[in-house]
Amino acid sequence: MSGWGAYRAQTVLSSAELDARHGLEDGWTQSEFGIVSRHVANAQETTSMMAAEAAREALDSAGWGSTPPDVIIGGCGVMEQPIPSTATLVQDRLGLSGSGVPCFDVNQTCLSFVTALDIAAMGIATGRWRRALVFASDIASAGLNPDIAKTRSIFGDGAAALAIEATDERARGILAFASVTHGAHHELAQLRSGGTRLRVSEGHEALVAGSYFEMDAFGIFKAAAKALPPVIERALVDANITRDDLDCIICHQASAPGVEHVRRLFEPRPERVVDIFSTTGNQIAASIPTVLAHALDTEAAKPGDTILLLGTAAGISASAMVIRL
Repeated sequence: MSGWGAYRAQTVLSSAELDARHGLEDGWTQSEFGIVSRHVANAQETTSMMAAEAAREALDSAGWGSTPPDVIIGGCGVMEQPIPSTATLVQDRLGLSGSGVPCFDVNQTCLSFVTALDIAAMGIATGRWRRALVFASDIASAGLNPDIAKTRSIFGDGAAALAIEATDERARGILAFASVTHGAHHELAQLRSGGTRLRVSEGHEALVAGSYFEMDAFGIFKAAAKALPPVIERALVDANITRDDLDCIICHQASAPGVEHVRRLFEPRPERVVDIFSTTGNQIAASIPTVLAHALDTEAAKPGDTILLLGTAAGISASAMVIRL
């Protein structure tokens, strides 16, 4: 891991503002959902724009200069547009369109970044690439139904990126990765418009209705809580370590109860779980790399540490990745 960067949308929306906007008692949103504020993208802050800003920061901190990476992989939960890939748009924004650097997107909703990182690492391990730029950028606010308090309140917008490269130090890098998907739960969280499921021929109202994110919060929590422990154990066994060997846990900031559940999984040392949910909200796929960038900036995660990237996604999917920095 050579460099990292993060971008938070410029507008900060407080829970108190939401209370006032919807005629609620002051403090209701914060008390109900455990969130103080979150960042909301404006019209100029597109998915690719935020991603490019985070990517520039990552490339600068990596010190790669004008040399482009060997591949750019986008791991967004929701793409900027169905065609072409968001990675292609980011390449152009970075001024690399003439480089011919291959670009593509990976999608596993909230786990897209982790999956993209795994693919980049595999490409480096096989010798196909030496340097890779991996990013996630999401504008959750674009798909929120203002009439539904849960989704209206807990999501935020932002982006983050990692610059990774091959190393001769065998003790560093991804030690293990475990992932599962249980497709029977696919209706617990979905966005139906933007693909081929809902078409223009079905009418404007159908397209608008499908453009709002839908979720069964309790159903997701229940399915995710069941899926997480087995993937954690698999990853730890494959990495030949125990929970005590983990220095820092970077988890998806799905919700306040979700982060608290992860903290309970790592008792008696729950302080290792990085929690920034109250000021970022759920940033979909950008959540995990944003937390990772925060941990690296604050030295909650340091060179030589063994960390765990952990999260769940619509599907329902669950993943755990052990990394030694």
